[in-house]
Amino acid sequence: MKDLFWHKGMRKKLVTTVKSKGITDINVLHALYALPRHYFMEKAFEEKAYEDKAFPIENGQTISQPYTVAFQTQLLNVKKREKVLEIGTGSGYQAAILSLMGGRVYTIERHRMLHLNAKKLLHAIGLKGIRLFYKDGYKGLPEFAPFDKILVTAAAKEIPQDLLDQLAIGGQLVIPVGDESQTMMRITKKAGGKFHKEQFGKFKFVPFVNGLDN
Repeated sequence: MKDLFWHKGMRKKLVTTVKSKGITDINVLHALYALPRHYFMEKAFEEKAYEDKAFPIENGQTISQPYTVAFQTQLLNVKKREKVLEIGTGSGYQAAILSLMGGRVYTIERHRMLHLNAKKLLHAIGLKGIRLFYKDGYKGLPEFAPFDKILVTAAAKEIPQDLLDQLAIGGQLVIPVGDESQTMMRITKKAGGKFHKEQFGKFKFVPFVNGLDN
């Protein structure tokens, strides 16, 4: 019981931290508070789970800094029942946040171990509305398109055309683009095949790699 209250208090502190950095979407803040981040991390990092920092997970990947998760999610502006495609399941934390916000989440991971671990964890904690796929994220999920929102959680050197093609009209893609550091971009699909692009500052992500890693 003591651990339960400690984690709840630390989540509240984390929400206060990201709020002080400019996160204003109340639905994002509620999701961060509701979701125990330590579930998605190795036991060795549990004491630090509610620090606003990224931490390593398997396969040389990371669980993103909570502020970065909140920033991308706020840009995505997920509405209830929207179809959301996430590229880069990782630990499953971002997919869980999107689900808590009411999105019907489709998430792709290219690392088999990460895919299996996230699938097991999300099932264990009882989150519904999340479909997980072991696939090449560069190709998206054309069989389930179009999507209202697409979120990429890795650094792309260029924006994959397949993902733009899978956006619904009026849909939005949030993606970090660049090499050493990346510019966060939000791309809105307009009628007639046109796109409106916006930029939202610099971030640092692991690379967006195509193909599968067994």
